[in-house]
Amino acid sequence: MISYEPLFKTMKRKGITSYRLQKEGFSRATFYSIKQGNSISTNTVDQLCRLLKCNVYDIMEYREDLG
Repeated sequence: MISYEPLFKTMKRKGITSYRLQKEGFSRATFYSIKQGNSISTNTVDQLCRLLKCNVYDIMEYREDLG
């Protein structure tokens, strides 16, 4: 399964809030969807990487579902 925990750690490390992302043009609805663990498009990943000036692995990671 995909985890977005790296995103929240990256945001905290860089001092960037969801409000700041929203001010930069990132959809608040998309952010809350990510918080619920829903899937996102590669365009959304691209936008987050651009806004946060980071790599994909700073946004998400694969975790084996141990079921």
